[in-house]
Amino acid sequence: MPGPPMLQGPFRVPSFNGYIPRRLQPWIYLLFAFIFLMSGGIYGGAMSQVMGEYSLMREDVLMIVMFNVVGVAMPFPFLFKMKFRFTNRQLLLNAALVVATCNFLIMWTDSVPVMCILAYIAGFFKLCGTFECMSTIQLWMTSKRDFTIFFPLLYCIVLGNMFLSPWVTEHLIYIYQDWRIINWTMTGALLLVAFIVYVTTHDFRFMKPLPFISIDYLGCILWSAWMLEFIFFFNYGEHYNWLDSKMMQMDVLLFIITGYFCIQRMFHIRHPYIEPAAWKYKRLIPLLILFAFVEFMGSTPKVLQTAFTGGVLHFGTFTTNVLNFVEWVGAIVGCLFCLFWCKVLHQKYTRLLTIGVAAMVCYPVMMYFLIDPGLPIEALYLPNFLRSFGNAIFFCMLTIYLEELMPFQHFFMGLTMAGIVRNGPMSAMCSGLYSFGLRYQMADNMSRGLPYDATNLLMISIRQLYGITCLIGIAVLLIFLLWDIQPIRSTLKKMPAWNFVGRKMKKKIMHRPTEIKYFFEIIKAC
Repeated sequence: MPGPPMLQGPFRVPSFNGYIPRRLQPWIYLLFAFIFLMSGGIYGGAMSQVMGEYSLMREDVLMIVMFNVVGVAMPFPFLFKMKFRFTNRQLLLNAALVVATCNFLIMWTDSVPVMCILAYIAGFFKLCGTFECMSTIQLWMTSKRDFTIFFPLLYCIVLGNMFLSPWVTEHLIYIYQDWRIINWTMTGALLLVAFIVYVTTHDFRFMKPLPFISIDYLGCILWSAWMLEFIFFFNYGEHYNWLDSKMMQMDVLLFIITGYFCIQRMFHIRHPYIEPAAWKYKRLIPLLILFAFVEFMGSTPKVLQTAFTGGVLHFGTFTTNVLNFVEWVGAIVGCLFCLFWCKVLHQKYTRLLTIGVAAMVCYPVMMYFLIDPGLPIEALYLPNFLRSFGNAIFFCMLTIYLEELMPFQHFFMGLTMAGIVRNGPMSAMCSGLYSFGLRYQMADNMSRGLPYDATNLLMISIRQLYGITCLIGIAVLLIFLLWDIQPIRSTLKKMPAWNFVGRKMKKKIMHRPTEIKYFFEIIKAC
């Protein structure tokens, strides 16, 4: 079989006009990708200011952010169809202008539904623009299309921006005392991208445009709605008192109905949004479970650490904002460590994942022992660095595993499946459960008549939940350590799957009808 396409001669972006130097071309696209990744409809670092100005609940602002996150996960099955239909210039212009428009409009509305829709659209086209930039310069990053090089470098930008964006947002808001400054900044940056693309590029096609058909738009909407209904339940669960509220009951009903239509559409139309065949890969479900585990470990600081730094240490958002910078450094180091492990050391992926699990588990273990009312902010640097370091390792390696597991036909559907697990739903579920657990632990500790004030009760409850997280993380770490032992791994691989065991039991039962009849007669007599 022929190998992957390789770069022939010096790299250049064909859509650029001739007067743009070749060496500068990929760096311009890298800057575009950075701007797209920084952009969004609403920004996590501006949550408190938005809540204060519009008198919104924390849950409302989180829901707007989650609409943006879900929007980022949904375009994957469409990306190459769009790339083969439209030119690079058209895609970048449209993406930049749409995201800039959403950033502008969201500043002038106080309607939560409108803000949610704008955030979703911004997230959708944000990924379209990022993909177009990164897919164009892929051969510049790795001339042999080596994904063990490409994905760590890609996640340096993706994860780096995820942690850097709140840090930049908080600093801009602190300087200008207005949450809209980040929207104005990103609107201007995106319009600059559109202007540079319009002036310096031309429409270039390497093949005839393919018709824009076989696109399951309704499937995309249904899967998005299904994810958002799931997120709504765990996001507003504490506010509406879970299933005691008719609102929550209606949401659960809609979730079931939407899920039914998603599955029915997947099996009964010719070109569904996610094909049934994409779910049938043997190692896909364990891979998605690992993605869920990463989100579970990553959700811990969103509730527990925030409650600790705000409710116990009484740090402001600007003080804790330095932790975003620490996490940014951890993400970059983790991605580069993956690259070093795979391309220099040539070691096994499973051992690298074990290192990632160990780094993430270090976070709740260290936090469990660090909980103290007089703790300085500097003491949180190392645990947050290790958590971000391990998180980056998992993101890189699991994406590489997914690319090796699934052929190109289903790979982007696999990314959407991973997005269904990690992009919003899992994070919202874990955050909701942690919030419920924190309230429950405080009530339980108070009912015991402990002679503590509210701050000490909160501190004890946070430590207890960190302890539970430690136990779960250590259990997963032990599984990885045991899996790396060859005799155990060989034995586990020889163990039959549950469906195989079920077929054997069914076959044996069908050949013994008399014994079965006698067994049921005994049960009836009893």
